Amino acid sequence: MPTERFSFTGHDGSDLAARLDMPDGPHLATALFAHCFTCSKDIPAARRVSARLAGAGIAVLRFDFTGLGHSAGEFENTSFSTNIKDLILAAEALSAAGKPPSLLIGHSLGGAAVLGAARKIETIKAVATIGAPFDPGHVIHNFGDALETIDTEGVAEVQLGGRPIRIGRDFVENVKAETLEGEIASLHRALLVLHAPRDEIVGIENAAQIFGAAKHPKSFVTLDDADHLITRSEDAEYAAEVITAWARRYLDLSPPAPPPGAPEGIVRVSEADPNGFLQDINSGPDHHALADEPVAYGGTNKGMSPYGFLSSGLGACTSMTIRMYARRKKWPLDHVRVDVCHDKVHAQDADDATGAKADTFTRVIYLEGDLTADQRKRLLEIADRCPVHRTLERTSEIVTREGT
Repeated sequence: MPTERFSFTGHDGSDLAARLDMPDGPHLATALFAHCFTCSKDIPAARRVSARLAGAGIAVLRFDFTGLGHSAGEFENTSFSTNIKDLILAAEALSAAGKPPSLLIGHSLGGAAVLGAARKIETIKAVATIGAPFDPGHVIHNFGDALETIDTEGVAEVQLGGRPIRIGRDFVENVKAETLEGEIASLHRALLVLHAPRDEIVGIENAAQIFGAAKHPKSFVTLDDADHLITRSEDAEYAAEVITAWARRYLDLSPPAPPPGAPEGIVRVSEADPNGFLQDINSGPDHHALADEPVAYGGTNKGMSPYGFLSSGLGACTSMTIRMYARRKKWPLDHVRVDVCHDKVHAQDADDATGAKADTFTRVIYLEGDLTADQRKRLLEIADRCPVHRTLERTSEIVTREGT
């Protein structure tokens, strides 16, 4: 997933920093991501959602609101209304760059902000919220005793997420006054509400209120026991997959034909977690899978191992070849099952480049149906003719070059 630096001018003239995550393949649509209150564009949930959408051909712009992260300006002088203005300006900057956004995604207060901004951005077709409050004023419960100081002195330092943040009176008064019910009711865009029932920061009742105020098309998906910041990678991965699958229904993601010379498309493998072994695998524009290593070998076991994929290729090709032959012969084959195992583990094998240890694939084929003994024997013989079987039996040439 190539990432481009992107910047635009915020509501007060400050330079706002952003990252534009682009698809490796065809660019089919663009999304705009709004991060949670006092967070940044680089939180794990934002990165993971962006990576998954980019894998589906959707570019994602994630930016730091005024005064946060790498963006200029004074956060204490911002408000919920200025967050909405920054979102609108981000959409205008994307449109000027030839990438008008059609999807808005917002996390926590960023989710409330995208609900407030959606009708003001003509190109938006769909909106997804993650742990968003129905009432933006919900956020002030985090300020505690500092509210009195903010009221009397105009600004106070509040500890949020273990770091000090200066909150101004304008922010508190503005967020108290904001209401989203009317904006949600007249959204006229597809809406996806993602929320965790055990969210201790923004309660699940907020999701119910948002969903209840919205008109169809609308969808609600639970994030089960995820926390508010979606800190666990498996929760972020799930949210990303749900958003990606849902967005396909409302965005024009019709992919172009595979490139000449690659009739089955390209299989692209990209690191999903540089601290482990998790890999994103995209086969052309339509198919996605995860590869990983078992926990015992330093992975997180969120996908098949590389040898697991190799074995699955052999098993799938075997089953297809048998089915094609039986279908052509009109034999009564009801079902095929192929069990494949391999006697080496990739994480160990990677350290041994001698090639002294032979690979052994054990394949057990189960054939169901009223087949004669001769038919069963012939189908087992046909299994050896599957293209993947033949590829594994002979020496293959692998051509490697560096990409640019």
